[in-house]
Amino acid sequence: MSQPAPPLAVLVKGWPRLSETFIAQELVALEEAGHGFEIWSLRHPTDAKRHPLHERLRAKVRYLPEYLYEEPARVWSAREAARALPGYAEAYRVWRADLRRDMTPNRIRRFGQACVLAAELPGDVRGLYAHFMHTPSSVARYAAIMRGLPWAFSAHAKDIWTSPDWEKREKLRGDMHGAVFGATCTGVGAAHLRGLADDPGRVDLVYHGLDLSRFPDAPNRPLRSPGDPFAILSVGRLVEKKGFYRLIAALALLPEGMDWHWTHIGGGDGAGLRAQASDAGVADRITWAGACDQPEVIAAMRGADLFVLPSRIAGDGDRDGLPNVLMEAASQRLAILSTPVSAIPEFITDGIHGLLRDDAPEALAGAIAQVEGEPHAARERAEAALARLRAEFGMEPGIAHLSQRLTALCGGVR
Repeated sequence: MSQPAPPLAVLVKGWPRLSETFIAQELVALEEAGHGFEIWSLRHPTDAKRHPLHERLRAKVRYLPEYLYEEPARVWSAREAARALPGYAEAYRVWRADLRRDMTPNRIRRFGQACVLAAELPGDVRGLYAHFMHTPSSVARYAAIMRGLPWAFSAHAKDIWTSPDWEKREKLRGDMHGAVFGATCTGVGAAHLRGLADDPGRVDLVYHGLDLSRFPDAPNRPLRSPGDPFAILSVGRLVEKKGFYRLIAALALLPEGMDWHWTHIGGGDGAGLRAQASDAGVADRITWAGACDQPEVIAAMRGADLFVLPSRIAGDGDRDGLPNVLMEAASQRLAILSTPVSAIPEFITDGIHGLLRDDAPEALAGAIAQVEGEPHAARERAEAALARLRAEFGMEPGIAHLSQRLTALCGGVR
């Protein structure tokens, strides 16, 4: 006799992804708390490496057609099966209304993926939970309507700030088509979504926090002397919202006698940044490490003197939420320099837990030189950030709250 399928289906953009450790951390913790689920991924993995955290997950991973034309037989078979579902006509109506406001291939792909999901979901599934409010939530919503299931989402950063308000309102509606609840990981994101919801109580603030058991104890760093070699580290994808082109301009403004080196970890197309560094005359002081797994990132943090993340609001409105990498740097007693964008000040208070400056190259350069020249003050701020991380940003409270929400979503079944 076959075992019943887990009661929860979790939708993600892609699995596994190096840049989304916060999702892997959450899912591993939920699994360890007794939740059964399967992962349904909209995309196949593209990263060559995996974090050790990914290996801890026992859940089955299923992949929807990334592009509908790649699996035509599967898509057409699912469409025919979906047509027989009680909620298909209503889901089709809702999708057509969305399509009139968003005439894009992506919107069409979402409905096709939803048909496959609705047709292939085991009958034991009692609820759907989507990570990210844009594409994964759309697929979850259409499929949930087809199957008559409740659904919920977790929103983060880009999905909040680049989605149109009309679509966010639709997903926050308190009717049979809206999410039962939405969780988001920053206070600023929660305030924005609550302002769009007909019932603000359906939007929860759930910080990801950090599972400190996954990290080595913070090193007892020797106090460096001003003038010693100064190792600067950044971790983040090479995209506009990370602001690395501003940082390269700042590095070119550092005092001539300062002995510094910058290491960047993260994927993406860095050709333009490398050219910028060469033109600025600082290319020989930069290491482009590329995508790294978690142990490699932590080793780099333990060997650095300053962590810099010059986050900014991109031209399309995209921005960071509260990057977990800042908490990871704090876990290793590493001094932090960032910007007061989005939810970063919810963790870092300027002058207490690190330095926050705007992303003007002159401001960033001045702050880097300040940290290099004031090692005692930098150490005090790093100690304060570590203390705050331990006291206020552990993973456990958020997982406990989310666990209750998801159990209720699935009718009390884990």
